[in-house]
Amino acid sequence: MTADESSFRSTAPWHNLFLRAQLLVRLRAFFQQRGFIEVETPLLSADTVVDCHLDPFAVTAYSDPTKPHVGSTYWLQTSPEFGMKRLLADWIVDADRHCSLPSSLAIFQVTKAFRAAEVGSQHNPEFTMVEWYKQNESYQDAMQFLSQLAEQLLSLGPAQLTSYRKAFQNALGIADVHAASIAELQQAASQRKLDIPESLRTADKDSWLNLLMAMVVEPTLGRTAPTILFDYPASQAALAQLHNDESGTTVAARFELYVQGIELANGYFELLDPEELERRNHTANQIRQSEGRFTLPARSRLIDAMRSGLPSCSGVALGFDRIVMIAAGASKIDQVIPFPWHRA
Repeated sequence: MTADESSFRSTAPWHNLFLRAQLLVRLRAFFQQRGFIEVETPLLSADTVVDCHLDPFAVTAYSDPTKPHVGSTYWLQTSPEFGMKRLLADWIVDADRHCSLPSSLAIFQVTKAFRAAEVGSQHNPEFTMVEWYKQNESYQDAMQFLSQLAEQLLSLGPAQLTSYRKAFQNALGIADVHAASIAELQQAASQRKLDIPESLRTADKDSWLNLLMAMVVEPTLGRTAPTILFDYPASQAALAQLHNDESGTTVAARFELYVQGIELANGYFELLDPEELERRNHTANQIRQSEGRFTLPARSRLIDAMRSGLPSCSGVALGFDRIVMIAAGASKIDQVIPFPWHRA
């Protein structure tokens, strides 16, 4: 059988596909035992997350099949976040009308998500995401819940909590990364002889933070035990609230789970202010435009939902394919999904 003739075959061996199915059963049981409701939201939407680093696939919704390029633009979702938050806001409206509903809501979803131009050993443009939201859950409790889920799926013990500041101290010797200047970050990169992309914007601190995180800090995380990194820079809040850390610095109430140097999950104590979201969307689109990338629709039904009243909640997105990679001891995402991008 030639290479072309075998291209119909799964890149994932069957024992990994069986493991994948078993992990899905355990994952759903974990949520159901804790009172979560499984929900579904659209894969295609007129709205999309506005992020300077995430590029959604655009789809033309044509009405005339003779003109397939003429029609409204819809987006394959990079995350089910918008739809799930709309459900949370809608539930608040119904809860006010029906006293028989529970006092708080917890929802989860297992779905496909799509991100253009993300292909590599840990990335496939189409991937499986697990996302959940829990009303009235604190920032600390959200991290504890993520640790428990990871322990249930991977049996690696409870996660260690490490602040973003502490991780940079340990890996790079930078005393306070939140207060560090761009020159200090450039010096740290130079000392470690990192390959610095020409596209790196020298005036942007976040670009240098992201470079150092990816090249130096991330590989050290989750080596002896799962690690939850928390309190990211305020400039990297995305859809998280801001708060003051123990040193009085304003940081993002955001956290990520790492195992063996691989990011598995990203969580927020969720932003509730619609005006602040509009400001962040505007900033993200400005950055996208400055980099020559297309802008994304800043107005959305999520903003309408937030104006209606989004309840206080935490939210987490987990890359399920990467969970399977860790459980299977796989080095490439192709080993845990049957038909990756080049065989789809």
